Amino acid sequence: MRIAISGTYSTGKTLTSLILSHATGIPRTHAKTMRQILPTTFPGKRLEDCQGLELLQLGIIRYTERHTHESRLTDGFISDGSSLHEWVYGKIRVHMGIHPKASSLFRDDLTGEDAYLEQVIDALGAVVQRHARSGYDLFLHLPIEFPLVADGHRPVSERFRELSDQLLMRTLADTNIPTQIVGGGVEERVEKVLGILGVAPVISIDDAIRMARTELDLINSEPSETNQ
Repeated sequence: MRIAISGTYSTGKTLTSLILSHATGIPRTHAKTMRQILPTTFPGKRLEDCQGLELLQLGIIRYTERHTHESRLTDGFISDGSSLHEWVYGKIRVHMGIHPKASSLFRDDLTGEDAYLEQVIDALGAVVQRHARSGYDLFLHLPIEFPLVADGHRPVSERFRELSDQLLMRTLADTNIPTQIVGGGVEERVEKVLGILGVAPVISIDDAIRMARTELDLINSEPSETNQ
């Protein structure tokens, strides 16, 4: 089965995908973050200094990388995120600003370059939605239940998270992709997913959580682009 772990920033996608991969034996896949892609795409530039078209390029690179990785796992996978996410974030940024802050307002009356950029992003959205319909069998959507992690790598606001979550859910409904909302604590989420999939864990849930947390610590400790 081709499963996407859905949800906006700080909803626990990475940890959940790691745990589920260990618990089920289904391989996990993901795309590099924009900060990881940035040094080779725009050397010497900070993510915070990128403009709309530059962020669009980074999003397309993430999409193509994700699609390539998923296509190699012909027996199924658990994806940390999905092809829809880059489009959703880009769409909301057009209305709230490239780097939305708590004070950023959602603008409906787009004009000029902003209006054109939204048309470009919507054209990309049509592509990623077609891929989502054919590329995933099930979306497991994690609702917003935890505070936004203030680690300097998530230059967004709670309002941005809310709007992104709403757009994700609307898009999943419009595309008729099977979706299950999975909330609760870490162990509760895993037990719900195993029940949805109708599979028994290949290792204990406690061991899967322990192994996933260790991996997540390693991921978070990897060097990344900083304000240099």
